[in-house]
Amino acid sequence: MRLVDYLDKGADLGPERPCLTTDGESRSYAAVRELSSRIAAALVARGVRPGDRVAILSANDPTSFTCVFGISRAGAVWCPVNPRNEAAENRELLDLFGCTVLLFQPAFAPLVAAIRDDLPGLSTLVCLDAEAPDALSSEALSWNDFLALGDGVGPVDEPALDDLVMIVGTGGTTGRPKGVELTGRNIETMTALTLMSYPFEGPPVYLALAPLTHAAGVLCFPVTALGGEVVVMRAPDVGGFLGLVETHGVTHTFLPPTLIYMVLAHERLDTTDLSSLQCFWYGAAPMSVARLEEALTRIGPVMAQLFGQTEAPMMISTMAPRDHFRPDGSVARERLASAGRPTPLVRVAIMDPDGALLPRGATGEIVVRGSLVMRGYHRDPAATAAASAHGWHHTGDVGYLDADDYLFIVDRAKDMVITGGFNVYSTEVEQALMAHPAVQDCAVVGLPDEKWGERVTAVVQLRPGSEASPDDLRAFARERLGGVKAPKQVEVWPDLPRSKVGKVLKTEIKGRLLPGA
Repeated sequence: MRLVDYLDKGADLGPERPCLTTDGESRSYAAVRELSSRIAAALVARGVRPGDRVAILSANDPTSFTCVFGISRAGAVWCPVNPRNEAAENRELLDLFGCTVLLFQPAFAPLVAAIRDDLPGLSTLVCLDAEAPDALSSEALSWNDFLALGDGVGPVDEPALDDLVMIVGTGGTTGRPKGVELTGRNIETMTALTLMSYPFEGPPVYLALAPLTHAAGVLCFPVTALGGEVVVMRAPDVGGFLGLVETHGVTHTFLPPTLIYMVLAHERLDTTDLSSLQCFWYGAAPMSVARLEEALTRIGPVMAQLFGQTEAPMMISTMAPRDHFRPDGSVARERLASAGRPTPLVRVAIMDPDGALLPRGATGEIVVRGSLVMRGYHRDPAATAAASAHGWHHTGDVGYLDADDYLFIVDRAKDMVITGGFNVYSTEVEQALMAHPAVQDCAVVGLPDEKWGERVTAVVQLRPGSEASPDDLRAFARERLGGVKAPKQVEVWPDLPRSKVGKVLKTEIKGRLLPGA
């Protein structure tokens, strides 16, 4: 299926059903389908052909997400660009992808103006929802002028060229960004796994607070395939999030753990009616077992884990709400640190550095196979070959499969600390510290040490209004982990540095702790 087929499937089920809702106003499936057709016709009028790359630079917005369907209807390739990226990174991504069209919100006109001259292949600029700002008025089309281009073009309904439907940037926090090529088959597999792995009773109402350029966006496709409603939040607001769950009867939503911790700390949580929720997805980073157990009590028995990555979107393994509990209804605490079980359409194995598959219970790199896995890295055959060595996709995560087929991710390969000759997995230390009632979030890294080789170092962010000294936190961890794994150094910071999607940046933490390194 093409991306637009998910919209058309929903429209077939009920053209007058609400499709995209923002700020209390809903657009029906019929209206979104009609606008996507106009967008496709306008793109064709500007010379866009199947396989051409079209980028969207926008915050969460119903018009910009409708453009995704218009791009697909024209047979072009959607290239989501994160508005939180630095200008240089977005310029590099647009150049790497070979984009010929950029659709952007007026708020990002200064960013576009800053990189425009370095992108000669970018032949069309379109300002969404408004006239083009002065800096780009001579070359950027207004939204109405752009749509008018397609008025004389017949109906457009093109297939994707070579099944390529998306190119997604991996981000440049660890070097030059790469472009992940995702096919219609990849997204179809992800959608099928979503629908078979989690509860969907009745047309879903999905609340998207996280960026639609990432996980929150692709989760819209299974929702629209069922004729469900997508409630789009333009900007993160935890209080507003809780209010929308209650007023819209939200059934499904997704947040990374960092935002879930903020939900748990919010004063309105315990007075908000969350009874409509069927599935509250969490993923994108490991979640504290202590906070997850709290969420199962305070949010409800609806928490649902997903594990994937850009290269194998969302559904490498899953843990449905029911899997968080034992048959007697008690919390299955022994599973909460896992990433669930491998999904039915994905093979998961554990591999040693030489390419040999390891037995159950052994720790090594997590590798995967199946139609969920990307086609490759755009214009980077060397990186593609490295990621698919020995016939499996290499995730870069270290973990193991237990006797019940639950997948446990113990660390990113690059984040393991070797101290005094022992391997210490940073996630294990983080889980121990997150059990402290004063800790909001934390990150563990290894720093050079003359005695130990590397010393386990923790940087902690405390909950608002809470207090704990570094000595208190070291003692707390030592009681749970012993002397080797417990951090030798603990720092308390007001906040942790994060990426554009909320992930803690351990490289930046190391840079702050080792100035000049």
